[in-house]
Amino acid sequence: MTSETIISIFLGIGLAASVGFRVFLPLFALSLASYFNVWELNEQWLWIGSLAAVITLGVATIVEIFAYFIPWLDNLLDGIAVPMAAIAGTAVMVSTVANLDPVITWSLAIIAGGGTATAIKSAGATGRLASTATTGGLANPVVATVETGTAVVVSVASIFAPILAAVLVIIILTIIFKIYRSVRPKPKT
Repeated sequence: MTSETIISIFLGIGLAASVGFRVFLPLFALSLASYFNVWELNEQWLWIGSLAAVITLGVATIVEIFAYFIPWLDNLLDGIAVPMAAIAGTAVMVSTVANLDPVITWSLAIIAGGGTATAIKSAGATGRLASTATTGGLANPVVATVETGTAVVVSVASIFAPILAAVLVIIILTIIFKIYRSVRPKPKT
């Protein structure tokens, strides 16, 4: 496995994690990176670097970001976004991974890309429901701001420093796991 392949896997995992926070923002970042020749995509995914894709994903990103600031709409979006995150997380992995057999690429994309995005999106959706239940939705814009900021930071790190992005993903997943362990019901003995 070449260093290019390893870096491309780190890029994909970082963007997949970002998808768990905002579905369209990492796709938009990847589209911009491809459009400006910062990152080269697989042949089948070159379309994502087209001007039409940049504009479409840019508009979708803006709409998604602002929609998460509306307390009742954010919970509705989470219901739709969890399966979308799985698909988008898989897609960003497939589009970025270089020089691997298609079976390995797709397996990695489904497990690492789709799995990471789904885990983060599911945790975020659960956190937003808790925020809505405990604050009547008043804290939801704070949650939305943190999620969007995290998506931006991890997306930018993924494109310009993929190894750093992979470290950030490990930290994020560790935090999510610790929170989950602390709030899950304890088994009765």
